[in-house]
Amino acid sequence: MGAVDIVDREHLRARVERGDRLRVKLGLDPTRPDLHLGHTVVLRAMRRFEDAGNTGVLIVGDWTARIGDPSGQNVTRPQLTREDVEAAAKTYLAQLWKILDQSRTEVRYQSEWFDPMKLDDVVRLLGQSTVARMLARDDFARRHREGRPIGLHELLYPLLQGYDSVAVRADLELGGTDQTFNLLVGRDLQQAAGQQPQDILTLPLLEGLDGVHKMSQSLDNYIGIDEPVSDMYWKAMAVPDSLIVRYLELATTARPEEVAAARSALERGANPRDLKKDLARLLVSLYHGPDAAAAAEAAFLKSPQAAEKTVPAGRQRLDALFLLTGLVSSKSEMRRLTEQRGLAVDDRLVASAEDEIEPRTGMVLRRGKHQAVTLRVQ
Repeated sequence: MGAVDIVDREHLRARVERGDRLRVKLGLDPTRPDLHLGHTVVLRAMRRFEDAGNTGVLIVGDWTARIGDPSGQNVTRPQLTREDVEAAAKTYLAQLWKILDQSRTEVRYQSEWFDPMKLDDVVRLLGQSTVARMLARDDFARRHREGRPIGLHELLYPLLQGYDSVAVRADLELGGTDQTFNLLVGRDLQQAAGQQPQDILTLPLLEGLDGVHKMSQSLDNYIGIDEPVSDMYWKAMAVPDSLIVRYLELATTARPEEVAAARSALERGANPRDLKKDLARLLVSLYHGPDAAAAAEAAFLKSPQAAEKTVPAGRQRLDALFLLTGLVSSKSEMRRLTEQRGLAVDDRLVASAEDEIEPRTGMVLRRGKHQAVTLRVQ
């Protein structure tokens, strides 16, 4: 399952071993129109529970999406309109069935229980927690320390997500590790409502193509599951070398022994580019089928963008490297394209033509969206 943490582990183990049929809850806020590989980590976990005979309860956060999840945020998110959220929800639902079993998934909208609420209901809900408890969460505490504003509506977010568990009588809730605080609030609210507190299973967060931040559409470091075949393949080829194994493990159906083999190959000095082709083929096959994956790979191998260039080891200036690969014809062109934000190294924009880097085998230099060279260091 790849769980990071489970609360209450022994209680959940006993229920699974007893063969209980669980209501497994997962909430998704439709803030953008597309699902990406980061979402699929928890979605695949839910599918495994469904395949074992449990009911997946998918909560469409048409209220929480309008507030914005404060998890990990240093600033207050902009609030979305109902129309924004409804439009995004339509595409979410169209893409979900690429992963979940529709016959075993119960789809619920928060508006079912929040739209009819009156002010006195909201006040009673707020009375289930304290300001001190909310400020104990890391992101709120950090912003409070740094003097950054915290909107009162943001304090409501964990309570709304938690109340979803009461409304659907969840037995187990899934979420990323950044959701732990919100998931625990659900346990508190269920206990206050006289329900058995849900168990919690948290899963790893998948880093985006920048190799630093978690995958996010707002950071434009994502691979969408409904992207065109060629875009998905090329983005997979841009995954940082250090994350190839992690993507295989978290975002594909690769068996544990296949993941272990990839890890071993990299440790033995295999060309990361070859393993990225395996990753790209797996991802495209999952969402577009094996024929589309084969065609995408053939197109990639024939394209001039797939060129590989041998370069000497040792630190070098970026303008010298780009000249050596033929991606730019002169230092003046290098400076101009840098100013236009048209050059990148492993999908990180070049900030200065005079910067120095240590080239490595598998590193990708890019000019625009359609020209790239993969380096081989000797």
